[in-house]
Amino acid sequence: MPLFEDGEGEGLPESERELFDTYRFKEGRVLEVERPIRLSMKPVGSALEFSEAMGTPIVHRRVVSLFERLGLQKEVQFIPVEVEGQTQPWFILNALRIIRCIDDARCEEVLYWLPEDNRPDKEGQYRNVAGLKVDVEKVGDAHVFRPWGWKVVLIVSEHVKSAMEAEGITGIKFLEV
Repeated sequence: MPLFEDGEGEGLPESERELFDTYRFKEGRVLEVERPIRLSMKPVGSALEFSEAMGTPIVHRRVVSLFERLGLQKEVQFIPVEVEGQTQPWFILNALRIIRCIDDARCEEVLYWLPEDNRPDKEGQYRNVAGLKVDVEKVGDAHVFRPWGWKVVLIVSEHVKSAMEAEGITGIKFLEV
């Protein structure tokens, strides 16, 4: 999932720049969105029920219904978005939990921001995580969350994965962590 650095979205109208602030959708908290978020679909084609816009999950109403049936309302917030050319309801999936669970020793590679990187605001934090592995003992009963320090990924439990596959949700891709 790509991270957008400061300055992304420059030159866009204010209404479109709002989504470029993707960090707010990775903070693990309920958000108040005052204006409708509008997205264009590129490339134009068949819409997938689970996709991403700048690393932010965009889901169809079927995903929302499935998560409601699974009782996950306290773990996620669904923020309505308008998708250009689509009449069906679409939503940003905002995970409300951040869990400190990365198992550094089992990951392929873990890099941290160092003093010589001249980023004191990030020093000691993850710079890159390859081959992500989590410590399941630290996950507890969570079904949808982002790992602390590497919030560019969304993790779901085996229960949610199986339910999404059984429901036939299009666009999903899972990697074992």
